[in-house]
Amino acid sequence: MTLALDWSDTSSIGYPTLFLGVLIGSIVPVVPTGALVGGAAAIAMTTPHLSLPLVLLLATLGAGIGDVATFAAARLGSTAAVRWLSRGQGAERLASARVRFERRGWQLIVIGRLVPAGRIPVLLAAGAVSYPWRRLLPATLVACVLWAVAYALLGVLSGGIFDSPLVATALAAVLVLLVTVVLNLVAKRRRAKTGVGK
Repeated sequence: MTLALDWSDTSSIGYPTLFLGVLIGSIVPVVPTGALVGGAAAIAMTTPHLSLPLVLLLATLGAGIGDVATFAAARLGSTAAVRWLSRGQGAERLASARVRFERRGWQLIVIGRLVPAGRIPVLLAAGAVSYPWRRLLPATLVACVLWAVAYALLGVLSGGIFDSPLVATALAAVLVLLVTVVLNLVAKRRRAKTGVGK
């Protein structure tokens, strides 16, 4: 038995790429993690090389570990997180964030994971207000499962339309991009309506 990757076997490359890509992208948002999950799901639907349940499991694990690492960094370096959260806002912003997390912290964590560019601010805020680990971990698990399923469904949809893995993966990436743009527009409109940050 060897630990070396078999470069001729798509699954031996695909699974580690998916897991590490989602993990890294969940800590440092440089990898389009949604497109990665959608593409892997499209490949799972159109070829025997990847398994959809394993795609979901690895995407959830990568996202969950990345989110916990981000929260831990904010929690352990809470002075920096508090400075970031309250920059130019004063102590009332931190007090307001603390109240919001006490009332509906799990909802904020789930929504933060699903809304583009919402995850890191929410996790930093949770760390800054010392949100309890016992509440964070189940909320993160639920958020990451929902996120993985949502983006995998886009890949399943594209894989169900096209038999070609290349076309299905490209369509999954386009669908992920469209969903991201729509969610960003909805979030901006909501913020403008409610006057968040003012």
